[in-house]
Amino acid sequence: MAERSGVIIATTKIFPIRTTEAKAIAYIGNPDKTDNGRLIYTFGCSKNPSKASRDFEETRAIGTGLSTVLSQHIIQSFAPGEITPEKALKIGIELCQKFLKEEYQYYLAVHTDKEHIHLHCIFNNTNMYDGRTFETHENQGKKSERSWKKLMDLSDEICHAHSLSVIENAETSKGKSHYEWDMSRQNLSWKAKLKFAIDQVVKESDDFEDFLQKCKVQKIEVVYNPTHKIDLKFRLQGQQRFTRAKTLGWYYETRQIKRRIEMFHGIISYTPKTKIIATDTEKMQNSFGLQKWADLKNKQELSRAINIASHYCTEDNLNLENILHLKYRNQGVLVDRLNHIKTEIDDLKLKIQAAKTVQKYSCVSEQSRSLTGHRKDRFDEEHRPELQAYTKALKRLKEWFPDGKIPTPESMDKKRSTLLQECSELNQQYSVLKSEIKELNHARQTLDDYFKNERNNQLRKKKGELE
Repeated sequence: MAERSGVIIATTKIFPIRTTEAKAIAYIGNPDKTDNGRLIYTFGCSKNPSKASRDFEETRAIGTGLSTVLSQHIIQSFAPGEITPEKALKIGIELCQKFLKEEYQYYLAVHTDKEHIHLHCIFNNTNMYDGRTFETHENQGKKSERSWKKLMDLSDEICHAHSLSVIENAETSKGKSHYEWDMSRQNLSWKAKLKFAIDQVVKESDDFEDFLQKCKVQKIEVVYNPTHKIDLKFRLQGQQRFTRAKTLGWYYETRQIKRRIEMFHGIISYTPKTKIIATDTEKMQNSFGLQKWADLKNKQELSRAINIASHYCTEDNLNLENILHLKYRNQGVLVDRLNHIKTEIDDLKLKIQAAKTVQKYSCVSEQSRSLTGHRKDRFDEEHRPELQAYTKALKRLKEWFPDGKIPTPESMDKKRSTLLQECSELNQQYSVLKSEIKELNHARQTLDDYFKNERNNQLRKKKGELE
């Protein structure tokens, strides 16, 4: 799997169940964890956990496999605040349908009892159609062909399609949980934490009003006054002061948040001007030569648009509108990733400055601590600016790294350079995508304008015949 630059992850695991299948299904189907059973979906078995286990057993009884594995257990987790329970269930169903191909019975449940939403799926290890085991069908061959690899790749694909971020370099990070990720995020500044929290709400929002409501659910306090010059302010629960959206950057201002929500939904928000000439006017109808010239020009534009559409259309997706919507959503994901990286770069800049200050004045601090009495007072007075800068920088570093493991300026600078390089590469991808969207949008509108013009001509002709 290629490296991903998503910093917030959706993790997926799979492991076998050999002895406690009934208990496992009862656990994932617990009404207290699944909103009284509302977040449960089953295929080929009962919603009653004990009955579901018996349904599995009946299929295994007619199977041909000799495996000791009764069933397989999938867990898919999402970052805190990144997804709603309803959408998690929708993604879980999509994952099961594509991974299990409706050949295995399964019991799917979304849990909301933890900080991060996650889903469990227990599926029968025996195939309903030929009685063979899951291992026989799906878990043979090279590492790249094993079930866990297929599952993670498929999970990544589905998460990308739903504008959710995925794990970075998943091959080496299979076991990392959202709790571990959240702990690593504690090293961020308050501003970066606030930005990341807002970003996750943007992805889940249907429109700006929905965004404001979901902010409250995710413990982000919002003040929105559309009539004020400073119309939008945020603060995370626990922060003392509100922060203006403008202070966080243009990406967090009202207009841009609305635009980002549209991008994630693949909404086309503007209509480009095309070169299609309207031929249903009196001037055109009264001049055969002018009409013939306009028809020729329109057909040339139509031909260009068809060539562009043919270039982007595939056997799997022949709908130009769908392709364009997908491009817009991809643009939203890419812009979001770019913003995350830039936030981390800015955050690292602050930490590097603080670490360099501590490094620069550590000898002054050590000398101060080695002195006593009047000599210490005199030394501290002479070096007050340096000692104050050292104390302030060290305090900030301890707030960012409460475990005391403060990286060196050199290691943070190296990480920052890597992020800058990644940012440069993503900017190039964004430029290409932006150009493709412009080209596709123009082709789409050209086709619309051409056929609208043809319909208007036909209506005008019919009207003339009736008169």
